[in-house]
Amino acid sequence: MEGGSGYNSVPSSTSSDKSRVLDVKPLRSLKPVFSNTPQGSPFVCAPPNGPFPPGFTPFYPFSVQQGSQSSPDLNHQSPSSMQTPVGHMPAPLRSFRSSQPPEFQGAFNGDAGNDDGYSGGKKRAGPHLRGPNSYQKKKNKSALSVVASKGAGASFVVDISPLLRDDGNREVYNLVLMRFDAIRRRLSQIEDAKERSTGIRRADLKAGNILMSKGIRTNMRRRIGALPGLEIGDIFFFRLEMCVVGLHAQSMGGIDYMVLKDDMEEEPVALSIVSSEGYDDDAEDGNVLIYSGQGGNFGKKDKQASDQKLERGNLALERSFRRGNDIRVVRGIKDSVNPSSKIYVYDGLYKIQESWTESKSGCNIFKYKFVRLPGQPGAFSVWKSIQKWKEGFSSRAGLILPDLTSGAENTPVALVNDVDEEKGPAYFTYFPTLKYSKSFNLAQPSFGCNCRNACQPGDPNCSCVTKNGGDFPYTTNGILVSRKPLIYECGPTCPCFPNCKNRVSQMPLKIHLEVFKTTDRGWGLRSWDPIRAGTFICEYAGEVIDKAKVKPGGEDGENDEFVFDTTRVYDSFKWNYEPGLLDEERSNDSDENYEIPSPLIISAKNVGNVARFMNHSCSPNVFWQPVLYEHNNQSFLHIAFFAIRHVPPMTELTFDYGVVRTNEAEGNITLNRKKKCLCGSSNCRGYFV
Repeated sequence: MEGGSGYNSVPSSTSSDKSRVLDVKPLRSLKPVFSNTPQGSPFVCAPPNGPFPPGFTPFYPFSVQQGSQSSPDLNHQSPSSMQTPVGHMPAPLRSFRSSQPPEFQGAFNGDAGNDDGYSGGKKRAGPHLRGPNSYQKKKNKSALSVVASKGAGASFVVDISPLLRDDGNREVYNLVLMRFDAIRRRLSQIEDAKERSTGIRRADLKAGNILMSKGIRTNMRRRIGALPGLEIGDIFFFRLEMCVVGLHAQSMGGIDYMVLKDDMEEEPVALSIVSSEGYDDDAEDGNVLIYSGQGGNFGKKDKQASDQKLERGNLALERSFRRGNDIRVVRGIKDSVNPSSKIYVYDGLYKIQESWTESKSGCNIFKYKFVRLPGQPGAFSVWKSIQKWKEGFSSRAGLILPDLTSGAENTPVALVNDVDEEKGPAYFTYFPTLKYSKSFNLAQPSFGCNCRNACQPGDPNCSCVTKNGGDFPYTTNGILVSRKPLIYECGPTCPCFPNCKNRVSQMPLKIHLEVFKTTDRGWGLRSWDPIRAGTFICEYAGEVIDKAKVKPGGEDGENDEFVFDTTRVYDSFKWNYEPGLLDEERSNDSDENYEIPSPLIISAKNVGNVARFMNHSCSPNVFWQPVLYEHNNQSFLHIAFFAIRHVPPMTELTFDYGVVRTNEAEGNITLNRKKKCLCGSSNCRGYFV
């Protein structure tokens, strides 16, 4: 870079030696080098349909009959010039094999077995789990279902066949991620309850092993370019999440690639990269990324740096530069909630525009200039804009009020309109919680705990833990584990510490939200921060009212559009983990039927908080959860909102408004105050009330 300025520029020919990259041997004589793995067989390069070396068994997608394997999608090439991938998919957990406990070893090693899979209606050989404590399915279980206990002697079957697909869609993509996180949360809950945990506590690794061994994944066919179901801006809190949806198959490596075969030549091409500050990357520009090659031990304090070699991922990047094929780019961003972790953002498709070498600490490293393809929605650029708003370097476009709550919340809530000239919603009084005219009467009195410190997961002497079925409802970082008919939290009268993890829904607003004007649905709610699945967002605040007031002709009648009614009928969805996937009997955490002790109706028309601005969606990203806790020896029910899945910044927050039940005696459901739904979901039912 001339004068050391400008991170979009590249070194001139006088400042760097590009010949180290550009003057390479013909591919026939330059064989890609793949590292040997601590366990299992080495990487095998063989035609998809054989012949295969002794001891090597092909698995999906190379276990199908000859002629059924389709070619990968190559950009800007005719069908006649498409090439065939060679070798099996890189093992996502290659770097973790040596440290895995026995029950998880082999799950990602490509071992042949009798595990479930589905491809064109035929079973396939796939990876399996070994060891006495493995999570293998019991005999006689269907290959496309998981059997879970339901009471004494009864069971229900959860059909997971929609997940066993090569090419998914958005619905399958979301279901796979929800399954992953549901199992991860449950495993975290189990580990949290142990006084002295044994083995690895990486619940994400265990969840990834379980899902991949069961075949619950999508986009298994390796390809160049965009993936079905994946959207630009999608976020991931664990690298294993990217593995199970096919975005990036390497759980540790930053470069994912496959080997193509054409005219008896084998050539690696890059599929995706992850830029996560592990090397000397320049990642500040929203459309240009200067990416460093892999290897050379840079950034490792206990090893001496050395020259990077033109092999493996580096060779794949160089070949992709010459081919000009699209490459998926994922950017790792430091998590503001947990600075030791990263959030991974899919930033779309890029091409390599230039490559060169630089010298660092006396050693040569490869550099690649990635340029984002035009016309794609913003992703990383959105994060950079939000960072400037938070730091005060730029003003939010269309900002009306910096804090709609006037200080009622610890975190300000901006009011924004960049659509039209409306200056704000109708007047209301901001209040962060519920206003009860009387306490919530229980059939049996309920009392708080007697813990003198913070309540501990698995403590049999904590009455609040006991009322939750013996399990702590939240992980140690405050993430809801499972939906329940009712969650019991420690209330103000409990002697435990105010920062007890069993008070999640009573904590002040932590997410930086904004109320914004939509183009066609009035005012809406969205977040500046990324929201992790299971995160508490806010409660539905307002005035608890009698049911008679919301009936047609009642005091408020049809004029109150800010009513939350627990007696409505809501579309059910599966969010909790499947006990059968963990070889567990059915537990309380698998029950998602809401049967609260008494109906609760809240009006936020005159008094309310940010929840009153959440719009309806038939495919929402937020769900409501009943929460009960005591105050002054009286029990109060609250409605808490949690994230169904990971929500990227500036994504509208929505929940299902449900359908009004007007003739409960006969069990008939009729529609009242029917309104056209504009959620735009593929599952839109066309109306809401």
